[in-house]
Amino acid sequence: MKKKNLPILTDIEITDVAAEGKALARVDDMVVFVPYCVPGDIVDLQVTKKKHSFMEARVLRVVKPSQLRCESVCQHYGTCGGCKWQILPYAEQLRWKQQQVMDNLTRIGHVNLPEISPILGSSKIYEYRNKLEFTFADHKWLTTEEMKAGIPFEPGLGFHIPNCFDKVLQIDECHLMPPIQNDIRNGIRNKAIELGMTFYNEHTHAGQLRNLMIRSNQHGQLMVVIAFGQPLNEQGEILLRFIRDSWPEIISLQYVINTKMNDTVGDLDIIVYNGQDHIIEEMEDLRFKVGPKSFYQTNTEQAYELYKVARSFANLNGNEIVYDLYTGTGTIANFVAHQAKKVIGIEYVPEAIEDAKINAKFNKLNNTEFFAGDMKDILTDDFIAAHGQPDVIITDPPRAGMHEDVVNVILNAEPERIVYVSCNPATQARDLNLLDTKYVVTKVQPVDMFPHTQHVENVVCMELRK
Repeated sequence: MKKKNLPILTDIEITDVAAEGKALARVDDMVVFVPYCVPGDIVDLQVTKKKHSFMEARVLRVVKPSQLRCESVCQHYGTCGGCKWQILPYAEQLRWKQQQVMDNLTRIGHVNLPEISPILGSSKIYEYRNKLEFTFADHKWLTTEEMKAGIPFEPGLGFHIPNCFDKVLQIDECHLMPPIQNDIRNGIRNKAIELGMTFYNEHTHAGQLRNLMIRSNQHGQLMVVIAFGQPLNEQGEILLRFIRDSWPEIISLQYVINTKMNDTVGDLDIIVYNGQDHIIEEMEDLRFKVGPKSFYQTNTEQAYELYKVARSFANLNGNEIVYDLYTGTGTIANFVAHQAKKVIGIEYVPEAIEDAKINAKFNKLNNTEFFAGDMKDILTDDFIAAHGQPDVIITDPPRAGMHEDVVNVILNAEPERIVYVSCNPATQARDLNLLDTKYVVTKVQPVDMFPHTQHVENVVCMELRK
């Protein structure tokens, strides 16, 4: 059956910013979601999906650009799928993120709110990430225009095209990390091609080179990890020597052999080829050992601002027992430990908890304890009875928010304050509604960790109702 032709819409005004970095227009009482536009644009659209209550469309032509629109910096903008808000000035990005927080907390949370503090913008809007991961592909993905121009299908090293596990866009220049990562990535690709090495194919699961991770710290020191899809051979050895000898900034060069059907390496041994097995991140007087499997906030400078907000909201005087839920590698727990009597960190991932313990020992902190396991199974009334009633609970859950069982244990524990750090204000708002029976929101502080994206962090302080 022939698919019904979808309409072309002309002279449509973009009126708003929507979820997932898209923009929004309204046509005949129908909402239309459009990527790569800003409010005020007048555009012609090709509808790509039509449902009863909404449509999705792509831009055919910008008839009249918005006064807000600015030029994108990245040559891959619009194809890569990342940094969708590059064409929106940063001040406007912050305004929309502030509005996003307010809308979620009011429309979903339905709780009484204080005045929401102005969002804390990132001091860096480019080169702010400390970690990037890239994929090798035996045939780089080409746009229709590139194919028409006769550009050949060469091996590529870059990012996956959105929603396409088997399509990798060759990235020549990325502005999310300092320029040296472009030199390293392009240098590795060119040397591998020169050596005749095979790049990975997601369909046949064959190829020598699979993934590349680059991490950096505030001092410009680098970690590079190569994932090989086959056992290391002479070509692989030559490539590793080339990397070692070409960039002295790489103080940790490691590799892993991954012959599995997926890219995860958490269950695999990562081998140090040259240098050390970690790099050091610093925050105030604390130092954190970050290994290839460690989680660490990818915007280092802004993470410091986020954690300062959380510590301020906790309002510690040195006598409190603090529970840090979803502690990860214990960054927040260790960050507040000097101001607390004792800090208990709980996290699902055992490897993260081992990192947390290492970092506590590394910083000579003797008032922290860390436990690994499912939050709702560990954080029970018996656990609290054994480890002490929390005066303050800091919680930083994943995007899905907190399990209802965890919320109920928090309500039973009745800490004086809850500091809720969230990367998803929608699920945060849902949880605030559940906590509203015993707690009142006293402070709200949005923090922008990821410029040019729709993502926003939000910190909320709740006080026990008297």
